[in-house]
Amino acid sequence: MTPRELIGVAEVPGGPPLRLVRHGRDFIIMLDRNELMSSRMSGSEVALATMTLERLADPGSARLLIGGYGMGFTLRAALAATGPKAQMVVAELVPGILDWARGPMADLAAGCLDDPRVELRIEDVGASIGAERAGYDAILLDVDNGPDGLTRPGNDGLYSNRGLSRARTALRPGGILAIWSAGADAAFSRRVKQAGFDVDEVRVRARENGKGPMHTIWFARKV
Repeated sequence: MTPRELIGVAEVPGGPPLRLVRHGRDFIIMLDRNELMSSRMSGSEVALATMTLERLADPGSARLLIGGYGMGFTLRAALAATGPKAQMVVAELVPGILDWARGPMADLAAGCLDDPRVELRIEDVGASIGAERAGYDAILLDVDNGPDGLTRPGNDGLYSNRGLSRARTALRPGGILAIWSAGADAAFSRRVKQAGFDVDEVRVRARENGKGPMHTIWFARKV
């Protein structure tokens, strides 16, 4: 059996630390005993970008806010699906995750953080949302295991009525708020609708080959 190797530990403001583990050729980011993400399963993170862009009127030149970086699957998919006029604001709260992207996972990152279309911010994505008024064509959130604040309790604010209202304010007319989750949440679906969005809830396989567990993505259009 191939053993797991601890590569690094990253401190999370207001939450427990994350650990980067290597298992053979695969990388895993863990919170305690929970696997938050793995380089083996990128399908739903890629879909977060591609399915959002499919819903925009002019995806090639869209301005996106992506929170957080994770292993970069969403960012790389967005860069691949857009043109030279697109802009990607990446808000990542945990500097250690970006250190991993430029260090042990540099091959996986494939230089995406150095793309001229990318603006990198070391901050809570909530701050990036709150600083804009009708500034984004889409906001893509994959900062936790879903609307339950598993990684850090402070993330709960993103999914509250106030957090959804701030996201709506930050979006341009017809803009999309896309939220990744490990599972469904009927109460959250109702809350998004009540916040003034048209909601499309989609179930997506974790792996790009159509296998693995099912994840949920909410695509909420500002109306």
